[in-house]
Parts: sequence; structure tokens; C-alpha cells
Amino acid sequence: MRKKNRSKPVLLKRASWFIFLCFIIGALAAGCGRIETGSGLAAPAEELDRRLVRANNVLGFNILQELETGQNKESIFISPASIITALAMTYNGAEAETREAMESTLGLDNMNLEEVNEAFAEFMTIINNPDPEVKMAAANSLWAREGVDFKDDFLERNKEYFDAKVASLDFDDPGASDRINNWIKDKTGGGIEDIIEPPINPLTVLFLINAIYFNGDWTEPFDPDMTREIPFHLPGGTKQDYPVMFRVDEFDYLETDLFQAARLPYGKNKRLGMYVFLPHEDIGLEGFLEELNPGTWTDWTASFSLKEGELGLPRFKIEYEASLNDPLKALGMEVAFDENSADFSGMCDIPPRLYISDVKHKSFIEVNEEGTEAAAATSVEIRVESARPDHFTMIADRPFFFAIVDDLTGAILFMGSLLDPDTD
Repeated sequence: MRKKNRSKPVLLKRASWFIFLCFIIGALAAGCGRIETGSGLAAPAEELDRRLVRANNVLGFNILQELETGQNKESIFISPASIITALAMTYNGAEAETREAMESTLGLDNMNLEEVNEAFAEFMTIINNPDPEVKMAAANSLWAREGVDFKDDFLERNKEYFDAKVASLDFDDPGASDRINNWIKDKTGGGIEDIIEPPINPLTVLFLINAIYFNGDWTEPFDPDMTREIPFHLPGGTKQDYPVMFRVDEFDYLETDLFQAARLPYGKNKRLGMYVFLPHEDIGLEGFLEELNPGTWTDWTASFSLKEGELGLPRFKIEYEASLNDPLKALGMEVAFDENSADFSGMCDIPPRLYISDVKHKSFIEVNEEGTEAAAATSVEIRVESARPDHFTMIADRPFFFAIVDDLTGAILFMGSLLDPDTD
């Protein structure tokens, strides 16, 4: 990744983020027709099933906590919406104990399959059309190994509720991975490349892919003339100068004995916004994350109010990649990874037995004066067995937590913890 020129602000003509999920799954019906992704013109739902919103947010917090426990002092950036959508597509083929484990881990155990799928269909309308001045779209696809049969009802549910394109492909062809990667690259505006590594494993029989693309600016951009370099306090006690954007304005703001926080909206209707939580110096990011959970999140986000002040936010980049196998196993999905016990007979008959061999998440985000650019990828691989002043000052010059949220429904689309503004 190229280095930033710190002598001049680097502005994007348009700011964007992307989310992409890749599932390497079990078996797709041979010769399935190619189903084109929908136009994304449906009016965005004004409400979502509250059970899905909670499931999405709780899964995000749970995975973040697991990654924070296991990671080695690095920034983290994930998309709960991306992860849960991809896993929900897979869940449609799970049965028996595997289905129960996935329901519990995803927080969907109080919903039946039809309710889950209906809720995700509404979720897709929000992702595809949240704001007249924000370009955001989702695309799903299933790529199956030629000659492997998938159950029709499994395919139809993914088509109907997730608007998934379906295609069969000769995975033994050296160009197969390029064809899938080109689709991914196209759907993410070039933000995600080379996710599927050639050659495709001979035990891999299906890829389920979800791509989410976002392109939007801050409602009120930062003035680049106000950006200046100041020291950022890195973990371990060292400091390094980074460009910090400044704005004096009215913000949705909250301050507690744990943190200062501000919300920065995107687009015309301000439905989407980034929440920045800056822990107090004596609390630190680790102490803040210990207090972060679905209950405190709900209380905090309901307590913001307009306040005038000065906000300083660093231009930052995060590139992040992690396997989600261990977090998902720790959260209760271990059976789905067991080649001897996993039951995905909702996809195809047993034998052969299908199982998840790997769940990968890859992401990128860049924040600048105009807005946000980001990308994320999740790959699930399934194989065949074998105290408050009147005016506040909030300068994010130390590690902080952030989340990008659809405030109309409360669904968290992205979240992360920044330790270093530039991971180049």
C-alpha cells in the first residue's frame, strides 16, 4: 500500500467504503442459470426487525472482543453487517445441531427461518438505497462447481431473499478464480482484489459471495486548510505526527466519565453516521472496550445531544485481515467446522458431508476531509469431509473506537478500534 505524502493533504474526489463477503461452501446444482443481481431501486425500509438489528450488533461486539483478546496490538476494522449477511446465507443450508449452533452464535435463535430471511430482504433495501446523495449497494452471488447438485429450495431462498446471482463454473479451469475475482472487483468498485486464490481447492464446491459498496461524503466536510500535523500517542508510550482534521461546529456529542464521543453524519438525510468514541487518558482504549457491550451501546447512542465544540479527527488508514474461525468457535459455532459432525444437508444430501473449513475477514478503511473509503471481505470456506463545558474540545490524538451506523434502524455496518492512523 502506498505511503501518504504528509506534506500535503491527500483528498479523494469522492469518498467511499466497501464491504465484501466471500463464502467457499459446499455444492451447487450443476448447470444452474446465472441470476443477475437486482437493481437496488427498492425504497429503503424505515424499520428493521429489532431482533435482526440486535443480532447484527451483538455479533459485531462479540467478534470484536474475541479479536481484541487474541490480537497483537493492532488496529481492528470489521463489518458486522457483512459478516452476519454472509453467515445467514450459509445458515440457510444448515440443519440439526449445526443450525442450532449457528442460530445461537448469530443471535437468531428467537426467529424462524422465514422471519430471518424476510428481515435480511429488508436489510438489503437499506444497504442498496440509504440516502439520495450516498451511493451504496449490495450484491450476492453463488458460484458452484460444475457437476455438484444443490437443493433447489436452498438456492431459491438465496435468490429470493438475498437477490443472489447463481452460476456454475469449472473450478478446475485455471481461469475460474479470475472470473470470480473480477465479479468481486466490479461490485466493490475495485476495492477488493484477488480474494479467491488459484488454484481452487479440489474439495471446494461452492463460493457464496456478498459484496457491499458505499460511496459518500460527510454531510459537512472538513476544511483541508484547517488540517495540521500534531502528535498522536501510540501504544507503548511513543508519539508520531499525523495529519489531524479540525472542525468547529455543532455536533451530536456525549461525554461521560469514560469517554468523549461525537457523531459525524454522511449524505443528505444524515441517516448514516460515524460515531467516534475517544476514551479518557486514564481509561484508555482497553478500559473502554471492557465496558462496551450491547446494553451500554444502546444507552450511550440514545444519550447524544447537540453541542458546539471543536473536533479533531486524524486522517487514518486501516488494513486488516483475520481468520474468524477461532472467534466463531469460541462463540458456539464449533460444530459447523467439524468435518465429522457438521450438517449442511440443507444444501445437499449427506453423503458427502460439508463443513466450514475457514472464515476469513479482510478490510480496508481510509478517512479524510471529504469522507470515508473502506472495504471488507469475509470468506467462509466449506469443504467436503476428508463533566461538560458549554463548548467541548475533542481531539482524537490517541487510540479510539469508531462505528458507522444506520441510525434509523440502529444497525451497525462497520466498527473498529484505531491504534495507529497509518498502517502503511
